Amino acid sequence: MGFENKKVAVVGVGNVLLKDEGIGVHVARALREEFGTDRTDIEIIDGGTSPDVFLLLEGVRKLILVDAVKGGGNPGSIYRFHPDDIIPEGKYVISAHQIGLLEGLRMLEYSGFKPESIVIIGVEPKEIDWGLELTTELSEKLPEILKVVMAELDSD
Repeated sequence: MGFENKKVAVVGVGNVLLKDEGIGVHVARALREEFGTDRTDIEIIDGGTSPDVFLLLEGVRKLILVDAVKGGGNPGSIYRFHPDDIIPEGKYVISAHQIGLLEGLRMLEYSGFKPESIVIIGVEPKEIDWGLELTTELSEKLPEILKVVMAELDSD
């Protein structure tokens, strides 16, 4: 199974039970509302907290991951980086689920389905605690985050 007809996949990851930790899923849902079925070249996936979702990406040329990232900036800060930029024990940008993310990307490589391009859009969380809603800071930044992801969709 794969998305052979899709050029780009957007995977929003995170735990929606932990407020800002779920930003990637909130972005994926907002993109689905924005595009509906208009863009047949894009697959938008709610990846939740499952690294296995990456195994569904056969045939995708470009992968855009959206996740909560602790990079030391203000809540709602948006980061753009690549998997090679993640240093597990360094003082650099680190994903809230770094281990799961890195393992999922490794599974892609081992499966032979690794996209030509992988971009990670990270968003600095304010609060990772029980709750279904994003904090006010991230809710207000959602339109800007969507613009960044949409710009990435159309870039090579």
